[in-house]
Amino acid sequence: MTFEQAAAIPEAGTLAYQGLLARGPLKPRQKVLINGAGGGVGTLAIQIAKVHDVEVTGVDLAEKLDLMRSIGYDHVIDYQKEDFTKRGERYDLILDTKTNRLPFDYARALNPGGTYATVGGISRALQVVLLGPWIGGLSKKNFLVVKLKPNQGLPYLCELFEAGKLVPVIDGPYRFTEVREAFRRYGAAEHKGEVVVTITQH
Repeated sequence: MTFEQAAAIPEAGTLAYQGLLARGPLKPRQKVLINGAGGGVGTLAIQIAKVHDVEVTGVDLAEKLDLMRSIGYDHVIDYQKEDFTKRGERYDLILDTKTNRLPFDYARALNPGGTYATVGGISRALQVVLLGPWIGGLSKKNFLVVKLKPNQGLPYLCELFEAGKLVPVIDGPYRFTEVREAFRRYGAAEHKGEVVVTITQH
């Protein structure tokens, strides 16, 4: 494992792992959707999910769709052209790194007994905390805000890496003099995979 790979896996990987397994193990042939699929969490989550033989749909910018297909997504959606909550498709699990819609919208895209788990998006995450239990009680669906538990799942991620089943997608690596551009890409959600900056000592 390179230093860049070692930097890219822990936080994004454990968030992906904890979000995917927030309500227990994935079951073969379940339908999973990942919103923000081309970023650091999404590009690791798809690889973890595929170990469990599930069908995965990814949502992100058009510029990331080819990458998403190449790392295993069964279906891809350009969110600028199509709202996945209005397509009529239903999922057993939605893993959300963006949290940019109302909980009611996510409920519409879940199967009965399905789970919505968010790992990002502070403002909307608060709505999930406040409204999720109420909506879930009415719809029999689960709404969770995943709070990162440091290192939980990291040994499993290392096992997948060693088996060649988990390869982090790295945006960059950027030199320290390029940090501003790295932050710009991250802020604009243009990054593909996990943003990594290298610092070389002389």
